[in-house]
Amino acid sequence: MGQKAFIIGTCDTKAEELRYLRELLQAAGVEALIVDVGTSGGAAPDADIPASQVAACHPQGSQAVFVNDRGRAVAHMAEALRRLLAQRDDVGGIIGIGGSGGTALITPAMRDLDIGVPKVMVSTIASGNVAPYVGPSDIAMIYSVTDVAGLNRISRRVLGNAAHALFGMLKGRIPEVVEDRPAIGLSMFGVTTQCVNRITEALSPDYDCLVFHATGTGGRSMEKLAASGMLKGLLDITTTEICDLLMDGIFSAGETRLDVLAQTDLPYVGSCGALDMVNFAGPETLPEKYRQRLVYEHNPQITLMRTTPEENAQMGRWIGEKLNRCQGPVRFLLPEGGVSALDAPGQPFHDPEADAALFAALEDTVRQTPERRLIRCPWHINDPEFAAAAVAAFHDLMCNRPILQG
Repeated sequence: MGQKAFIIGTCDTKAEELRYLRELLQAAGVEALIVDVGTSGGAAPDADIPASQVAACHPQGSQAVFVNDRGRAVAHMAEALRRLLAQRDDVGGIIGIGGSGGTALITPAMRDLDIGVPKVMVSTIASGNVAPYVGPSDIAMIYSVTDVAGLNRISRRVLGNAAHALFGMLKGRIPEVVEDRPAIGLSMFGVTTQCVNRITEALSPDYDCLVFHATGTGGRSMEKLAASGMLKGLLDITTTEICDLLMDGIFSAGETRLDVLAQTDLPYVGSCGALDMVNFAGPETLPEKYRQRLVYEHNPQITLMRTTPEENAQMGRWIGEKLNRCQGPVRFLLPEGGVSALDAPGQPFHDPEADAALFAALEDTVRQTPERRLIRCPWHINDPEFAAAAVAAFHDLMCNRPILQG
């Protein structure tokens, strides 16, 4: 079937805007379908895929969607939309419009689509924190400026730009590159850049190295690709997102960080990169319980807090339990000279006692086997020797595996 643009919104409140988007895309030569995700149960003559058809995709049927409870109705319609799109083989791209409810309803289905499938969301909340809606995906969020409540001189321009953006994504030619190197994922933070750059340089001749910024969504994106089978191995040098999970920082990747290792047999080389720091926004956002702690102003928007020996022991146990559930081979490297650029002699976060607590907790928790090993390294994480040790560990894990394209 030909690839189509799916225009998604609630026809009972946004039919005019949905028609406008369809007209623009069709005028540009794109086959476009309006998908109604309204939960009122009313008829929508403008819809190419009516709400009743979407709702019927819910596991409990349309009666689970059309209920007298808006919260439940929206949540169940979101699930129905996810399943509808998963059944289609003609989804070329998606454009959604909505307020907070519509954005929450439409974006889960967008997140389910493969990376690279065009996704545009015009939303009244797109100028705020969009992380819960975008997640680890590549959704383009466009702020609607005015409410999505009819066409006017502003909304016509914003919606028009969004339609033409989707058209460009659908019709623009992306140069094809034949890639015969297997893809691998690497995690990096500014304070581990030297290490990861050296690893990437060493492995790039044989692997397509995809580097992910360890800001919460970075870790989730890396693991989403790993779960999809796109990645053939992980060099998870920078596990700092675990600090923010356990100490309430702003860059948490959530409780599921590292769970992909229990779901796949991916070769995994990990380390303790930036486990010396918890990330907060400006200094004024530091929680009261942390006001007396050692902090470092990374920039006006980011304040770093040094983790204590007790917190490092907690992280070591948390990571260790995750590693014990790994299905594939594991090498987890312990950089005895420091875990970040700030954790080095003369630097503000240098704390050998805290690092020692981390390493000891890992060694007490991890059930080591020939396939699952901790490796103590007498170097700082950004030393060339440490990068070489990580590369050697990765080669060790991959040597008995066929080089797969992907």
